[in-house]
Amino acid sequence: MISPDLSGAEFRKSSLSGGGNNCVEVAANLPGLIAVRDSKNPSGPALTFSLTAWNNFLTGIRSGEI
Repeated sequence: MISPDLSGAEFRKSSLSGGGNNCVEVAANLPGLIAVRDSKNPSGPALTFSLTAWNNFLTGIRSGEI
């Protein structure tokens, strides 16, 4: 499997996190891709999702399915 190029990813975390380091960070500026990483390990691996998969995940959270 080829890993996507995340060198241009602009990761951010929720303003509701209170500035702590026990958060996930999300990069939504990549074409056709969402990347998620652990804020405690920013140089570590990131999970990547298609836009469809990410939107389905968010819809599930908002509806209480997840």
